[in-house]
Amino acid sequence: MRVDAAALIAELRGILGTEVVLTDSASLQLMASDLYVSGALPLAVIRPSDDALLGQAVAAITAAGASVVPRGGGLSYTGGYACEPARSVVVDLSALNRIEHISAQDMYAVAQAGVTWRQLHEALTPLGLRLPYFGTFSGAGASIGGGLSHGALFFGSARHGSAADIALGMEVITADGTRLRTGQWALKVDAAPVFRNFGPDTTGLFTHDGGAFGLKTRAALRLIPLPAHTGFASFAFSDFEAAASALSAIARAGLAEEVYVLDAGAVAVNTERERSVAAAWRAMWQVLGTARGIGEKISALTRMAAAGRRVIPEGAFTLHMVAAGNCRAAVKHDIAQAQSLAAAADGVRIAATVPRIARANPFPGLNAVLGAHGERWAALNAKVAHSRAGALIHAHQQLIARHQQMMEATGVRVTYLCSALCNYSFSFEAVFHWRDAWLPLHEAKVDATLLAGFTPSAANLTARALVAQLREETCALFAAQGAASNQIGRTYPFLDVLDEAPVALLRELKQHLDPARRMNPGVLGL
Repeated sequence: MRVDAAALIAELRGILGTEVVLTDSASLQLMASDLYVSGALPLAVIRPSDDALLGQAVAAITAAGASVVPRGGGLSYTGGYACEPARSVVVDLSALNRIEHISAQDMYAVAQAGVTWRQLHEALTPLGLRLPYFGTFSGAGASIGGGLSHGALFFGSARHGSAADIALGMEVITADGTRLRTGQWALKVDAAPVFRNFGPDTTGLFTHDGGAFGLKTRAALRLIPLPAHTGFASFAFSDFEAAASALSAIARAGLAEEVYVLDAGAVAVNTERERSVAAAWRAMWQVLGTARGIGEKISALTRMAAAGRRVIPEGAFTLHMVAAGNCRAAVKHDIAQAQSLAAAADGVRIAATVPRIARANPFPGLNAVLGAHGERWAALNAKVAHSRAGALIHAHQQLIARHQQMMEATGVRVTYLCSALCNYSFSFEAVFHWRDAWLPLHEAKVDATLLAGFTPSAANLTARALVAQLREETCALFAAQGAASNQIGRTYPFLDVLDEAPVALLRELKQHLDPARRMNPGVLGL
């Protein structure tokens, strides 16, 4: 079915208003890219600040034979926002950015899909409240809707899970423009959305779907009291698998809100841009600002001063953890238990500067979408049982060894970040770094002053091809290891690795919700 672009754009402007429908080249180029690829340009971008007419607009798009591509912060690297050539309209949800309700009595909040994790965290903190899982590293720009669609995790995840685990209900617009709510929110009478599992879990149906089943407009999310006390610990290991073993032990024991392992290369990437005196002062004041009471402030300052500027042994794999609770003694107990478990894996305690600074400013901005010298990066993740973590680490290191000579010749390198998702899942992430031409999203998200200090790289087709090969082989390795991934997009094999019965179920759901395959077609392989 051929799309009459001019007629569709005119219809959308009639529904939403001229200023909401964007067709300029810069907007189209930006919406055609994520942090890894830039694809076909959309016909138009709609950026509504009021969702009242959004269902009507979605219905008009799909009736015209065009596809709907929902987009949150856009900070992905799995092709989740890829457009079909000459037939896609991107729905940029960033202007749906209102926090609509916070209830300290009923312990939930309602936020529109374009609200960022930082925005909601900063609104809740003065009220003594927090989301259980409260954001990803890119939470300054990453949105609630995108996090629910693509499985965001990190801050709070070792204890509380991912974005999907804190959702109580959602409001979704399906391909024909129908607006539906899930969970207790779906009742005909007005009801507070505090119970997710009223019958089958319809909320779960729309998590991790990449927008294949519908376009999210708002979500109800669980709240917890802001923990009264927080503790930090870091440990150094000479061996990757030993560090991973300690991570699993700490996660299984339920001792941490976050626990993660960085290799030496990842630590260098994360600290190189913070080596100036100004950065050190900034980090110190952030830590002091989040420490509670004069005693905690003095303790934090003393520990940072004692650590000096070099806190991590050369070449070490480091484990970092955050413990939290309402009793200082309980937090101390958890840190002590973690130290015993780390020592059993030959870990040595070091200054906990990394997790302390990470928590002091969890959402520092989006400059890190480029490396310290302007290089690009893209990650791939896998979730396995703790008992299978060592085998996965070993297998991926063997994969890298087979390409080491070519990687050195092209300047491609890999770093690792491993973390815990609750007490039952080990998260493994390989991050590839290389010099290459920037994509529109890089230039849009990095501070202009910082970007001006970088020397732009020319297109590096050889390195780019090698990264593509490494990503393809890594995804195949994950599948062979029985791993699952949270940000599937169009990158990871999905339907091909599932049994026939669940594939048939997913296809039937897609057929019911989107019979013409117009809602983000191709994501998840649907």
